[in-house]
Amino acid sequence: MSNISPEAPRGAASTGGQITGRQIPDRLRSRTSRALKSWESLLIVVALAIFIANSMLSPYFLDPWNLSDASFNFTEKVLIAFAMALLIIAGEIDLSVASIIALSSTAMGVAMSMGAGTPTLVAVGLLVGLGCGVVNGLLVTRLGLPSIVVTIGTMSLYRGLSYIVLGDQAFTGYPASFAWFGQGYVWWVFSFEFVLFIGCAVLYAVLLHGTNFGRLVYAIGNNATAAAFSGIRVDRVKFRLFLLTGLMSGIAAICLTARLGSTRPSIAMGYELEVVTMVVLGGVNILGGAGSIPGVVLAAFIMGLVTFGFGLLNVPGILMSIFIGLLLIGVIALPKLWARFRSARA
Repeated sequence: MSNISPEAPRGAASTGGQITGRQIPDRLRSRTSRALKSWESLLIVVALAIFIANSMLSPYFLDPWNLSDASFNFTEKVLIAFAMALLIIAGEIDLSVASIIALSSTAMGVAMSMGAGTPTLVAVGLLVGLGCGVVNGLLVTRLGLPSIVVTIGTMSLYRGLSYIVLGDQAFTGYPASFAWFGQGYVWWVFSFEFVLFIGCAVLYAVLLHGTNFGRLVYAIGNNATAAAFSGIRVDRVKFRLFLLTGLMSGIAAICLTARLGSTRPSIAMGYELEVVTMVVLGGVNILGGAGSIPGVVLAAFIMGLVTFGFGLLNVPGILMSIFIGLLLIGVIALPKLWARFRSARA
């Protein structure tokens, strides 16, 4: 029998801990309040503000083809940022991603000079990126070395190998079919890179927020020791994340090499800083355990809009580097400063 008497009107207070009609709007208001206070909501406001400012400062900004060109400022970096976000949430980091791009691009250049076609070039780029991820993953998970130390070392190693092969030279003359990966358009102003970015955003959002693997990543990032005692194979999960980061770096190398039409040992120099900034700006805790893919997507749009806006205003590139450095420091420091401010007020 029901605990509610026949005379009790629907929505009235009841026993047994049941939710009343008055409590439902309260919960909705609470959820709405949390959503409005979320980091992603703040990023949306910032992105809209930058978009409006750029449209007011430059008459060329709102041109559809110019906006399409703006996407090239972040698509290759955000492809790596998706995998990097999972890696940082799990408590690790990979600073060798830009050097993996250089080595993958160099390997594709060597294959091209030997007469390889587009399918072979794509396979070489993916395999080299995956191989670099294997090396990083084994050094961290099997030898127990700190990921930041390992990837600083492999960052120099992979870039150094590119310089040994190329020196001051460059590989050019890639096939026209290969150039489509970096210069082609799927429909109207939507480039292949932008469509790939959207597809990867959906894929990684499902992987992190809708699968058991994503829950394992969060659990490891919050407490790796407790996760191991609960039966999670921590090293196996981390190894797969390094593989994923290497693979995404290989994909980025394919897109970047195809867009530039050439390979130089200095290709993608400084990308690791921008990728990490993109991830942290997206709300991923640099210490692990928290973060979201939608936040990374919004951060990518913000950095792309800022970079493109600076370009339209003829702002020197060195100022953009200074801005990215300050942004990274500010995003890391802001939560700590805010926590101290709140504790001081309390």
